[in-house]
Amino acid sequence: MSNLRFLPLALLPLIAACATPQGARQPAPTVKVGLLAINDFHGALEMPRQSVFVPDDKGEAMPVPAGGAAYLASAIDSLRAQHPNHLVVSAGDLIGASQLASSLFLDEPTIEVMNRIGLDFNATGNHEFDRGQDELLRMQSGGCTQHTARKPCQVEPFKGAKFKFLGANTIKADGSTLFPGTAIRSFGSGRNKVDIGLIGLTLEGTGELVSPEGIKGLTFADEASTINAAVPRLRAAGADAIVVVIHEGVRTKGTPNPQGCEGASGPLGEIVNQLDGVDVVVSGHTHWAYICEWPGKNPARPVLMTSAGVFGTLVTEINLEIDPRAGRVVGRSARNVIVQSEAYRPAADRVSPNTDRFPRFAPRADIADYVVKYTEAARQFALRPAGRIGGEATRGGDASSTGGTLGSLIADAQLAATAGAGAQIAFMNPFGIRAPWRLAPGENGQLTFGDIYKVQPFNNTLLTQTLTGAQLRRLLEQNFDGIGPNQVLSPSRGFAYSYDMSRPIGSRIVSITLDGQPIDDAARYRVTTSDFLANGGDTYSELAKGTDRVLGISDLAALEAWLQAIPPRAVPLEERAKDLTPR
Repeated sequence: MSNLRFLPLALLPLIAACATPQGARQPAPTVKVGLLAINDFHGALEMPRQSVFVPDDKGEAMPVPAGGAAYLASAIDSLRAQHPNHLVVSAGDLIGASQLASSLFLDEPTIEVMNRIGLDFNATGNHEFDRGQDELLRMQSGGCTQHTARKPCQVEPFKGAKFKFLGANTIKADGSTLFPGTAIRSFGSGRNKVDIGLIGLTLEGTGELVSPEGIKGLTFADEASTINAAVPRLRAAGADAIVVVIHEGVRTKGTPNPQGCEGASGPLGEIVNQLDGVDVVVSGHTHWAYICEWPGKNPARPVLMTSAGVFGTLVTEINLEIDPRAGRVVGRSARNVIVQSEAYRPAADRVSPNTDRFPRFAPRADIADYVVKYTEAARQFALRPAGRIGGEATRGGDASSTGGTLGSLIADAQLAATAGAGAQIAFMNPFGIRAPWRLAPGENGQLTFGDIYKVQPFNNTLLTQTLTGAQLRRLLEQNFDGIGPNQVLSPSRGFAYSYDMSRPIGSRIVSITLDGQPIDDAARYRVTTSDFLANGGDTYSELAKGTDRVLGISDLAALEAWLQAIPPRAVPLEERAKDLTPR
């Protein structure tokens, strides 16, 4: 795809009264509506120490520090002031995999921050279901009923979201939806009234990304068919414009450019190619920032497709111009606005500085004060010593499919924690290792609870079960089966495997050994993973077929216990999952 091409605005000419034939009506003015969109906020209340990369004067990527709820609030306020008619929407993962100050308190502060910012709608994403459907319903309706291991309402009563969750393709056993699937918002009045129809939904694969126990009775329907079924109903209800807010996306290539869409590809493109009658698609999930004119099903009527990256570092400003007489969009444009915050130091020898090329936003005082209330409440947890480590352990980054030394360290911790259940092997999924994707110790190798919580915020329970050697082989083949994104499970010490991606799907595993000996397909092995994986999460369906299951402690407790060793644990450096793909 090429970079963003703005559609020409079909402006209706004003005709002078003297030139208007007697009895003829002047054309009605168009109505302008501003959509302000975010996605994948992930409870990023504090500055996330992230940068938005934009092309500099030489075409190279230049970092601009961005993010933080108080700065996001100011950016949205600034943009909203330019649009008398406006909507603020989120394309999912508003909560889940969150910063400590939000996650420790079940993301209640993120919901309250978005109430204060003035969010109108949030389409559910996969991470909204991390704690199960009952807890997600509590996010909407409020209250202090306990659905998780953590106690709700620890800081203040929780009143729930003032904005609406949307989930058109989240279907209950009786055929109804868990949340409303669509909504209509009206602007203007009389002959100048226009209606915006919204369809909100998550990706069809959500059930493979969350614990099956938490979504019992729910199914996630095909995205394109769900949207196409909703469009005529919204049109019949008077919608002049159709906006899809979906937790699915694409990825781009080339120099990062939040205003462009170079080489975009991914599941969302395939969905949009099937759509009829949609004007705008606000998207997320991939954490990529882009703005595209996607050809879609009808290249003569392309779809404007946008994403604001991740962690509230960008806000997408979408301008719609609607002809109320014709009942259609006659002009549109979009841009990603950087939520420029404060300079920070990503490493001891580097600074991500501010720049005058983009506006700088002052933190909104009420949001900043509210965030401090929760960061202070979390401080007693965050600063508690949680062990030591003999060096930095890293995963590699958000898009990496391998666990690196950090994945190996976590797998070792889980193996040790479940030795009493007979564990011989443990696996850690790299996508379960969250920001900042590293454990960087302080003085004397010291780590705090906040350090390890950032890496493993899901509070999963360890589960040990029996698998045959043949099942182990099929499990490892599921790393690369094309059903979900490729992901190389990190094994515990003593276990090693190699793979060759040039081989056909289903035969990419070259070798598997335990303590230097080849795995016997007929033998039985005790294997530990999180309960999320053990129930088939992340598309590892083979793990759901194990026997003699034993539940253990939480993954976070296992890591903390492993880090209590004296002297500090050495970071495992051996290559346990080896890529033999010819280069």
